[in-house]
Amino acid sequence: MSNVPVTGFMYHSSSDDPLHSHNMYITTWDGKPVHIHHFRGETSFDVGHNHHYAGKTEPAPSGVQHTHNYFTFTSFDAGHKHVIRGVTGPAIHIPDRGHYHEFSGVTSVDGDISHTHRYSGKTSV
Repeated sequence: MSNVPVTGFMYHSSSDDPLHSHNMYITTWDGKPVHIHHFRGETSFDVGHNHHYAGKTEPAPSGVQHTHNYFTFTSFDAGHKHVIRGVTGPAIHIPDRGHYHEFSGVTSVDGDISHTHRYSGKTSV
């Protein structure tokens, strides 16, 4: 196992969880700056409804091929919400503009009638 130098800063979280009162924001990974992407979309229409979602990816190193982890909750519709989590695909480069990532998956199971929704999209550049 190798050690990778990481820099960043910690800040106090407003969470009520007594085990996680601080969050860390990573600013470099192995000497390279990190970046995030925004993502948003709408789930598939199942069991008479759909959900919207939006979030930010976890940081990843800039300037190298990479993926991002992501996690968010859907909107609260039909009396429930779902978890969306996964890993984006690799960076897709746009000449002179940066890159984006594609993502897709299936939500967590929830609802009075247990069900999931499909989702897919592209991150911001």
